[in-house]
Amino acid sequence: MTHHAEAPSEAGEQFVAETWPIATCMHGFPVVGTDGVAFQDAPAEVWDDVFAQIEEVGFTLAELPDDRIRPAEFDPARRDEFLAIAAAHGVRIPSVHVQRRSVVWPGRGEENLAYAHKTIDAAAEWGAEVFSTGLHRPFTEAQRRALWFWTAQGPKDPDDPEMWRTAVERLRELGRHAAEVGLQMSLEMYEDTYLGTADSAVRLVEEIGLDNVGLNPDVGNLVRLHRPVEDWREVYAKTLPYTNYWHVKNYTRDEAADGSQVSAVPTSLELGLINYRQVVRDAVKLGFRGIFLMEHYGGDSLGVCATNRRYLRTLLPKG
Repeated sequence: MTHHAEAPSEAGEQFVAETWPIATCMHGFPVVGTDGVAFQDAPAEVWDDVFAQIEEVGFTLAELPDDRIRPAEFDPARRDEFLAIAAAHGVRIPSVHVQRRSVVWPGRGEENLAYAHKTIDAAAEWGAEVFSTGLHRPFTEAQRRALWFWTAQGPKDPDDPEMWRTAVERLRELGRHAAEVGLQMSLEMYEDTYLGTADSAVRLVEEIGLDNVGLNPDVGNLVRLHRPVEDWREVYAKTLPYTNYWHVKNYTRDEAADGSQVSAVPTSLELGLINYRQVVRDAVKLGFRGIFLMEHYGGDSLGVCATNRRYLRTLLPKG
């Protein structure tokens, strides 16, 4: 079953270089302010400052990550205030991303499933088009201590047919709910989960078997690992036909021929290991018509996302 992403509310003419929907992540803004107040609970001035910066660098779309904003836990009046502030800066929320809340996290899976259902309803109420999630779990202590979290080992999904079946069933349940409220659902590739290799991710989406459930081939998550990884070309060749939403970021990667040493560092889309000029052309040819989400860790995340957006527009079909 092949998925070609069409956001239900988007018209075909949007999918040319000038108008293709490109959103920014919010990694560049603190989860908790210097005053100790979480972004979720921050006063309007904090939100206003964030959206002013997003507007300043030229973005009109921003993904809402649930480490900063949990739409499912928002009072409607505050939600309206948040959206009004975003709109005042010309910014819309096209996608809500639930991260590190795996529906097969031992002991927390059912609770996370219920939370995902609530978030799907909230995302639809917030006017989003995409519910994005994955199977990664919270950082380990070692990951929290590391300069770059991906250099330490995180939790692993077990090679267990029963847990795999549970993942398929629960994600299918969420996909059906998303379809009922008019959302695409996209599953993010992430190491050591059932979405951790190209073959496993494709198999998962095929077993879920819903037209509105596709992949977010965030191959940056894989090329940054300090260990042997799948060739990025092969990962994209297998996953792009199923792609309906796309986190794009890049890393330089260096490895010793004997595998004894690997290092990876965030960089811009143009400079890293992944050749986006090639994979974006491949994706468009295969029928990808989804939202791109610019993502970057470290440094001036928002600034790099803006640089990446300008570069990406040069790769997309001209109107």
